[in-house]
Amino acid sequence: MSLDQMRTFAEALAGLLRAGDLLILSGNLGAGKTTFTQSLGSALAVAGRITSPTFVIAREHPSLRDGPALVHVDAYRLSDAEELGDLDLDSELEESITVVEWGAGLAERLSSDYLGLTITPMFDTDGEPGTRSDDAHTDADPLEVIDETRGVLEDERRIIELSAHGSTWDERFPRLCETIRTLATADEDGELGDDAHNHDEEDRL
Repeated sequence: MSLDQMRTFAEALAGLLRAGDLLILSGNLGAGKTTFTQSLGSALAVAGRITSPTFVIAREHPSLRDGPALVHVDAYRLSDAEELGDLDLDSELEESITVVEWGAGLAERLSSDYLGLTITPMFDTDGEPGTRSDDAHTDADPLEVIDETRGVLEDERRIIELSAHGSTWDERFPRLCETIRTLATADEDGELGDDAHNHDEEDRL
């Protein structure tokens, strides 16, 4: 998936989101998590520039058109779910769309219904997606800077893997997968993945 296709996918996803949705983003440094969230925020028409909220941890972006706010969280520096709980995200969860970067293993406690997205650049397919690096976590996602300057890595390919959990995604997830298939067909490399068992079976019972 090219960066332009990732933007298109984010726009399509935005059209399916509603208040109370939780998105958990995984991917190594520079994978494009913040870039994806920027595209999502643009499609949702929220106020404020979306940047990596590393030092603020969480930022709320109110809607400009009476829709739900976007709460953007960076859990990179949080050591456990208790620290995430201290942010009191539960109080805003039902009225907002919440996106948690580096949230795998932590943010699932916020809701049994969530959409997991793992973004893996093609240059990083030998690594473990979503793992944390010992390198300093800068305030700017590298792809965010590349995107703004229209640098040479603008068309770097990436794979997005999805995992839907909970009954609230039963009706929406097939539509989202259809969007993925359409984008994958348009991609000359076809490098776009959607998980073959996307729903958490226990949550569907």
